[in-house]
Amino acid sequence: MSPIRTLRVASGARRQRGVVLVISLIVLVAMALAGIAMVRQISGGLGIAGNLAFKQAATSVGDFGIEKAREWLMTKTSAELVANVGTFYYGAWGAAAENPITATWTDATSMLATPASGDSIGNVVRYKIHRLCSTSGLTVSDPANECVILSAAGSGATKQGFSDGEAPLSTTTQPYYRLTAQVIGPRNTVSYVQTIMY
Repeated sequence: MSPIRTLRVASGARRQRGVVLVISLIVLVAMALAGIAMVRQISGGLGIAGNLAFKQAATSVGDFGIEKAREWLMTKTSAELVANVGTFYYGAWGAAAENPITATWTDATSMLATPASGDSIGNVVRYKIHRLCSTSGLTVSDPANECVILSAAGSGATKQGFSDGEAPLSTTTQPYYRLTAQVIGPRNTVSYVQTIMY
């Protein structure tokens, strides 16, 4: 009788092994699907982080374009800045001062600023300058021209004399200028930086 009992135990174990195999296959498929979902989620997060890094790099390089525009502006006299100069300086805020996102930024309508190769690998920087006046070709003091200006008079200043190497402001009227830089970087990254100066 003992051989019969051994045979019955062996056939019961065979049946249990089949059920365990089906359960383990189901668990294996579920784990594989969970692993695929995690890999997709991680790769999506890495893609977003990479895009944000490119955007931040393009924005920081935009400061280079603003600085080049400022340097160009500082080399000009107020008489030279009354009318349009070249294809990137505008003497008025009119039609050429549209939204930078919808503006034309080809080489013919902007100035190309090339950073050193190590500073911005793969980024192309362009800039435009607008004098914040209503009419190009007219001076700031012309009554037919409306300008956003900085006006200072020494007589109204609180400091009437020299103090610590400073003198009161003389009577000046200066227009404001809007400097706009566009940066095109890797992965079709586009960034705009604007500043206003006088």
